[in-house]
Amino acid sequence: MPRLWPSRVGGNFGQLGNRLKVRVFYHDKCFDGASSAALFSRFYRERIREDASFVFSGLLHRAGALFDESHFDGDENAIVDFKYSSSPKITWWFDHHESAFLSSADAAHFERDESNRKFYDPAFKSCTSFIAMIAQQRFGFDPGPVADLVHWTDIIDGALYADAKTAVEMQQPAMKLTMVIESAPDQGFVPNLIPLLAVKPLAAILEEPFVAPLLPPLMRRHEISIEILRQRSECKDGTIFFDITDQDLEGYNKFIPYYLHPESIYSVGLSKSSFRVKVSVGSNPWAPLEPAVNLAKICERYGGGGHARVGAISFNVNQHAAAIKASREIVNELRAAVRTQKG
Repeated sequence: MPRLWPSRVGGNFGQLGNRLKVRVFYHDKCFDGASSAALFSRFYRERIREDASFVFSGLLHRAGALFDESHFDGDENAIVDFKYSSSPKITWWFDHHESAFLSSADAAHFERDESNRKFYDPAFKSCTSFIAMIAQQRFGFDPGPVADLVHWTDIIDGALYADAKTAVEMQQPAMKLTMVIESAPDQGFVPNLIPLLAVKPLAAILEEPFVAPLLPPLMRRHEISIEILRQRSECKDGTIFFDITDQDLEGYNKFIPYYLHPESIYSVGLSKSSFRVKVSVGSNPWAPLEPAVNLAKICERYGGGGHARVGAISFNVNQHAAAIKASREIVNELRAAVRTQKG
């Protein structure tokens, strides 16, 4: 898909009042989502409006409507690392997911936009690095002070680890923060963390009083999740399947299946939270054969989406049977694709 960048610079922020409220919507329970919100707010304060105040609101993929327009209550409303909204109240948008548009009408709406404030490129490993590039090239922002954050969002969101062992052992501060963010204890946790991501070293954030106590129990939970997935996962024809909907494990480390089954090419997993049943579809970054199936396209057929190499589908919590049916169909499709690929 070509890069779809509007070309005309527009907007006059000098006309705004003395205090400007910027509400930033971001992909919740996601390191790249939180980092994108942090980088956007730093860029905005440095290059657009120094005295702006920020409110951070997490968005999650779920069955049904993803947006509530009554929440678009800022003087400016930005969406980062999440699907497009054609609402006129959304003034900034950045995303890098292949499945960025809920409809062809949304995609057409984006292509007509000439605000120079809505940007999309699925070629980027992370939305954070995409925002950093756009902010630097279009608005003169210096991403140097947040270079480490940008570096790690590319590694984590792009699965650029050296091997599965590195991804699962989680020695680096960014990887520990990812675990904390994905298991955020309450709705206020990530919004409190985001401003720190914009200004502090990642290792220092881990020492914050509201972060540090969370790590030991999360590491123990991580070790337990490895054992549960060892018992529950099965790999056949290069495709792993597991169902952990009876466990409180939606935030499990997504690389554990490949750590346990290095011979795999794809994985399909069922997990459950209070508001959804999730089908996670992924590919092994260290697979013995190059993945040949576009997983975003598969997930889109069931109302989900993602990237070519990783995607997901959210079902209502009372649609467990539909989620199981979809997961089984996808497993069968991927296993058949592997058999064909192997000849």
